[in-house]
Amino acid sequence: MAERRLSSLPSQASASLRSDARRNRALVLQAARSAFEEAGLGAPLGEIARRAGVGTGTVYRHFPSKEALFRAAVSDRIVLFTDTARELAHADDPGAVFYRYLSAVIRLTVRNKALCEALEGRFEASPGVEEAFREALAVLLQRAQQADAVRKDVTIDDLMALLMGCLSMEQRRGPGVAQGRMTALACDSLRPGRRVTKLPANPPAGRNETQCGVCGGVVAPARTGRPARYCGAACRQKAHRERARARA
Repeated sequence: MAERRLSSLPSQASASLRSDARRNRALVLQAARSAFEEAGLGAPLGEIARRAGVGTGTVYRHFPSKEALFRAAVSDRIVLFTDTARELAHADDPGAVFYRYLSAVIRLTVRNKALCEALEGRFEASPGVEEAFREALAVLLQRAQQADAVRKDVTIDDLMALLMGCLSMEQRRGPGVAQGRMTALACDSLRPGRRVTKLPANPPAGRNETQCGVCGGVVAPARTGRPARYCGAACRQKAHRERARARA
């Protein structure tokens, strides 16, 4: 009986150590999220250890560098954004869902310096995390476009750039500007309508041609005179009729 009790001690001690290690790791990660949210990657590692109630050595045992800790803390938040987007992918009223989701991401991110640094590309999160978020957001964009809630010429690249722009505008808004106002103004540019600004066409990658302003087909550069805007007479006439209707 005594031998059995003694033989069980090492396994009990090992289980206790593993439990303590998991608890310490969770404390470090929680403290890191708070510190990075306030100061970004500039948050001192010693301050994170102090908030977690552990020594700096304990932090290094779980995370080999401050960058690794930053990735772990930020990636969790981006993964949460991604999971939420995936859950909304088949929701009713995709247009309203898209705009609410985009506004929520901006509102939650703008208060978090670490998330801003990650999404703005100043520091990379864990591999694949940002790409998964981008893909999930692209699905919401496509569904909103299919529901005629977002203009058809907007791409996921446009949307990511707009998201970054909204973060910057919300951070720099004056004291008399309500939170979310700049985001609402930017979102209006995504809505379809007869009076929306026509976007300059993106040239095909690695080539000098431009795209037709009507059908999006390739337009070869003109050798002389003004650059061609349309691929042929049919598209030119269609553009003329559209302008006439707009004036009317």
